[in-house]
Amino acid sequence: MTELLQAPATTRDGAWRGAAEVLIGNWTGTSTVPSRSLYPHQWSWDSAFLAIGWRHLSPRRAQRELESLLGAQWGDGRVPHIVFNPSVPLGAYFPSPDFWRSSAAGAGRGAPATVETSGIVQPPVHALAALLVHEADPEISRRRGFLTRLYPRLARWHDYLARRRDLGRGGLAAVVHPWEPGMDNSPCWDGPLARIEPAEPGTFRRADLDHGAATDRPTDLDYGRYVRLAAEYRDAGYDDAAAPHGFAVEDPNFNALFIASEYALAEIAAEVGAAPAGHLARAERLTRALLDRLWDAEAGVFRCRDLHAGGDGLIPETSVAGLVPLIVPGLPGPVVDALLRTLTGPHFALGDRTGLAPSYDLRGHAFDPSRYWRGPAWFNINWLIERGLRLQGVPERADALRSAFLRSAAGSGYAEYVDPLTGEPRGARRFGWTAALTLDLLGSVSPTFAGPRRLARHLAARPHRPSTSSTRAIRAHADAPSPKLSAPLEQGGTPSTPRPDPQRSERHPLAAGEEPR
Repeated sequence: MTELLQAPATTRDGAWRGAAEVLIGNWTGTSTVPSRSLYPHQWSWDSAFLAIGWRHLSPRRAQRELESLLGAQWGDGRVPHIVFNPSVPLGAYFPSPDFWRSSAAGAGRGAPATVETSGIVQPPVHALAALLVHEADPEISRRRGFLTRLYPRLARWHDYLARRRDLGRGGLAAVVHPWEPGMDNSPCWDGPLARIEPAEPGTFRRADLDHGAATDRPTDLDYGRYVRLAAEYRDAGYDDAAAPHGFAVEDPNFNALFIASEYALAEIAAEVGAAPAGHLARAERLTRALLDRLWDAEAGVFRCRDLHAGGDGLIPETSVAGLVPLIVPGLPGPVVDALLRTLTGPHFALGDRTGLAPSYDLRGHAFDPSRYWRGPAWFNINWLIERGLRLQGVPERADALRSAFLRSAAGSGYAEYVDPLTGEPRGARRFGWTAALTLDLLGSVSPTFAGPRRLARHLAARPHRPSTSSTRAIRAHADAPSPKLSAPLEQGGTPSTPRPDPQRSERHPLAAGEEPR
């Protein structure tokens, strides 16, 4: 496929248009679903990546994406990994709201009473997303008080992780379920999960197999263990001090994003007139702990740490999670050099055998190019690595990765993930964060690339003919006139209005020749 970086503007515009259609088609009215099939609710770190993409198309909608998610924040500060849409049937996704029972089981931890959520969390990339969204249109951000209202919520979210999730007492946030670090089915979890007695097969039904091949998804045994861990946490009232936490791991991806977002939160604090010093100090402490507890100098990669294991607790698996710390400012030079050697060497072969970094060691005993997080290349992780390469002063490699990302995203139909060796699309198609991060990378392709606002006007002025399903999606999930934010979010409470019906019809400004705001 022609390199998008060197392609005519019409080719790049086509890639931008395709990605924009995915976001528009997945918009529900206040947030964006990852996909219309497998993931019909709002997911936490998905929303952060989605907002980063939306900022190029509609800064106002990008703000609403994060506002909607943080409106479901718990009283103890946690941001739940799923916010459930009550209009979606219970059987469409498992674990469903009646499994998590957040408003009842989580009442002691301040779970919102008016919206159902899960009880676990996902990586804290939200402050970074909020800062990028603000920078896309500072005028509208300040006029709406976007950062002023989000800052205290983001600060409480980070406090929760630092104070309640430092289970190893070493200064890092621990994850207590394989779904929390986002890389659900990584081989890194095989050892810690082996201790967990799975839930009985007849006690749950896997809705994910209705939308994907079993060979691409976690095994029934692993899923039974996921259910057991979630049920035990729920039955402990989602109390981190009281829950048994049979699974407790320090993950380098999770903590690297915590550090990056803490630096972003320092910038947000300065913008809203708060003190940034505390956030900078925490970022520096987290960085020291990351190096002290998770760096494996001999392997040239950060490892996950099993808090229940003996010895040093480092899990002997080489995952792409151990490369994400490239996004951390101030890493020692020898650490950066070692990470780059690992990224381009035989374990990940970036720029040699692979265009996008695989999620797991190509030479690893559990490598599988098609099974969820056990080998496929994921677009959000490669977006993070691209950012990290630029931060660490390796722009040529960043440019090559960006080019490979854009070719693969557009060529795969914005797939959830791809085979790292062949580029074959896997998982859901028209996937939200793949499209969103395509928009973000296209937004900085070259000075001659038509900017997002110009392209929005171009699309309105020159009607195109997407597929019938795309046309229907744009019309059915169009952008309503932006309403005033709900009072509970403005006042620091929880949402009091129901989630919108994802099937309702709304009008999109592009269809009427308006520039989205």
